[in-house]
Amino acid sequence: MADLYVSWQDYHHAIERLAAKIHNSGFKFNQIICLARGGLRVGDTISRVFNQPLGVLATQSYFTNEKKTADVQGELTIGQHLAKVNELLGDRILLVDDMVDSGATLKRVVEHLRSRYPGIEDLRSAVIWRKGCSVFTPDFWADDLPDNPWIHQPFEIYDLLHPQDLAGRVGHQEDAAK
Repeated sequence: MADLYVSWQDYHHAIERLAAKIHNSGFKFNQIICLARGGLRVGDTISRVFNQPLGVLATQSYFTNEKKTADVQGELTIGQHLAKVNELLGDRILLVDDMVDSGATLKRVVEHLRSRYPGIEDLRSAVIWRKGCSVFTPDFWADDLPDNPWIHQPFEIYDLLHPQDLAGRVGHQEDAAK
């Protein structure tokens, strides 16, 4: 399958379709945990729609190569702390990320959360894109991609930008506004 290029409009619409699927399932959760970085926007939107607290767990397995021309998968790192504002973690968790690719990240994070937080009674996962090659099947997904395309998300333009690039682009606009 050819690469999948996602516009901001398509990206937001996919999150809305995902939220509708979660709602229609009847799953009642009292805590959302999103995986940073890809799941941040998904988690934020779903947290707002369902009016539920959002926790953030940092993970990293993809790295931009030295030439900054491609992302490569490396060893998964899971952050030691879960950032949240409520003192106690909910017992019915919705874990969200942008996609399930190999499935290794979500599989390991579910194991990590269950071992670290024994008070979790129900933990379900949600992603925008589910790839056919995944060894982990999330509970909810907006789009099924059995052909495993490389997904180009709209915010990836920032992966190759440097602050000086933005200063040049934005600085002229700000000077004109003064």
